[in-house]
Amino acid sequence: MISTLNRLWKHLPPGETIMLYYAVAIFLGTLLLATPLAAQGEPLSFLDALFTATSAQCVTGLVVVDTGTRLSLFGQLVVLALIQLGGVGIMTFSVYLFIYLRAGVSMRGRWVIQETLLHKPVGSLPDLIKGIFLMTIGIEAIGAVLLSLSFIPDLGFWQGSFSAIFHSVSAFCNAGFSLYSDSLVGYRENALVNLTVMGLIILGGIGFLVIQEVLEVGRRQRKPRRRFSLHTKVVLWTSTFLILFGAVLIGCLEADHALAGMSVMEGFWTVLFQSVTARTAGFNTIDLNAFQAPTLFLIMFLMFIGASPGSAGGGVKTTTFALFIGILYNRIRGNPHTNLFRRTVPDEAVTRALALVLLAITLIGIALFGLLIAQSQVAAEASRGFLFYAFETVSAFGTVGLSLGATGELTAFGKIITIVLMFVGRVGLLTLAFAIAGRRKLHAPRYAEENVMIG
Repeated sequence: MISTLNRLWKHLPPGETIMLYYAVAIFLGTLLLATPLAAQGEPLSFLDALFTATSAQCVTGLVVVDTGTRLSLFGQLVVLALIQLGGVGIMTFSVYLFIYLRAGVSMRGRWVIQETLLHKPVGSLPDLIKGIFLMTIGIEAIGAVLLSLSFIPDLGFWQGSFSAIFHSVSAFCNAGFSLYSDSLVGYRENALVNLTVMGLIILGGIGFLVIQEVLEVGRRQRKPRRRFSLHTKVVLWTSTFLILFGAVLIGCLEADHALAGMSVMEGFWTVLFQSVTARTAGFNTIDLNAFQAPTLFLIMFLMFIGASPGSAGGGVKTTTFALFIGILYNRIRGNPHTNLFRRTVPDEAVTRALALVLLAITLIGIALFGLLIAQSQVAAEASRGFLFYAFETVSAFGTVGLSLGATGELTAFGKIITIVLMFVGRVGLLTLAFAIAGRRKLHAPRYAEENVMIG
């Protein structure tokens, strides 16, 4: 039996390997969360435990039970472990374990890390994984210390310390899980909490290799000039633009509505925080139901784009959005190639970006259609039913976790649809598509060309 499983494992395609790892982690998390030890009061149903485990492992943040009041300390620790494993990546931990045990890194492990974390070859994979692990622990530790300065005075030493650790890990992994029923609304005017959480979200969302490259350039300032790679330039410029664009537009749209009555600084922290968190983190410092429909649509747009490749976040990624803009700009100018920052992007990358967006839109459309059917009676009674569930669908796909309150009203079928959507959003559309479709055909048939009218 064991030898048979071992043979099947060795011949399993890498894409399916990633999916299997995430599925196993979710299943084990579900079993733990379904035990009486994980809940305060009545144990969670299997479906609610599965939803919570999937949301935590896929670093989404959508919840059907309140994390702070419904789960026990054991349950919260299980959620925290799933967030950490999902954020950094199960394969990262597995490869690091192999390094620690001096077992070496297999070709399969190298492929998985190359696909999930790297945009270019590296010299020493073991050193890279060690760096990722140490960087993650270091950033989360600093975040926990800073948050504890605000949480401990309010909650006491032990509870405040645990809350600081939990929220630091959740923020860096872009999970959005909070121990407070209103997320971080109570700390809306707290500059330290705002800056710390936003900093953790941004660092966790730009990708490990980007952080490493920025640090390397910083260390070599006195040496011959070292340029950023195209990937790092695209990630940094696109992320900065989306944060500023989102904050300014939210401020303009809600100045006389949701932000009315707030002080200048309170309004500043609110719009900046919501622009940052909308890109896959899931925390909020204001009730999203206070926003107007245009603002909610803007947040859906930011959630759809998401974070950057090789990061803890989801979405179609900032580089895909930048490539789309680059494709449009170059084609309008009559350039058949896609140029960004005086570099030409390979056609294969352009094709992957287009395929990813088309798959994402298709998946969201199908999931929303199914969710509206599953929630037809509830949606009919809600004043903004369609917008509620469209927002929820994009949030689940982008592994964001922001919600207008529809999650708590999901039927069993609605929960299943959302679980699948969170899983696909985290594993990756292209990984899933390639795993299902199999290997690329090297000798695909090509027929005589014939044109069709466009536009």
